[in-house]
Amino acid sequence: MLQMLQVCLNGVRTGADSGAVPLSPAALADAARQAVAAGAQDVHVHPKTPCGQDSLSPRVVGPVLEAIREAVDVPVGVTTGAWAEPDPERRAERIASWTVLPDHASVNWHEDGADAVAAALLARGVGVEAGIWAGTAAAARFAASPLAPRVLRVLAEVIDDTDPTTAPATARTLLTELARAPHGRPVLLHGYDGGAWPVLQLAGELGLATRIGIEDTVLLPDGTPATGNAQLVSHAVRLVCGLPT
Repeated sequence: MLQMLQVCLNGVRTGADSGAVPLSPAALADAARQAVAAGAQDVHVHPKTPCGQDSLSPRVVGPVLEAIREAVDVPVGVTTGAWAEPDPERRAERIASWTVLPDHASVNWHEDGADAVAAALLARGVGVEAGIWAGTAAAARFAASPLAPRVLRVLAEVIDDTDPTTAPATARTLLTELARAPHGRPVLLHGYDGGAWPVLQLAGELGLATRIGIEDTVLLPDGTPATGNAQLVSHAVRLVCGLPT
């Protein structure tokens, strides 16, 4: 039984990757509304500038959160990835300046300053999704972090292994690494590109939370381009329930 299905609306993708990538607050709100109607129970979004760049600025984050919350009544989270703001101190300052707060935010534990960024979120009452990327030092760093027991959930992320034949094994290895860290927090497992669907299926088999959306893949299980996040969510629900996709 699947614990929770999160939709990841856009990620670092742009219109060059797919015409289905939502970018503006209005487009993201519409995508969230359709995805939740299709079965998503949580939203993860990358707020973007008008030029399509990920941003942690309150002038960018606030309007996106407000627009999505007008469209759906589920938790909404944002990224704090270093690509949006390389300096971890500046990332923490951005978080402190937010005028509209997300329900949660992801923190990649392989990035420098992860503990400081997570502490800044917790200080503002924002839940932390601990991003643990396979093939990095993130699992070990997270195990040593005093904040590990305080995070909302752990994101077990198979990002670099996009081979559908090997990604599930990479996921199992990552889960074994995480099991050595006594964090006691729920785990959300997901893959990326070619590994997205096989890892999602594994998450369903293991009874873990998972996610799907344009951030993780622009293709349906049969390899055809997805029309949008809602179609991906609909296929994910059917796949996990053992129905034809």
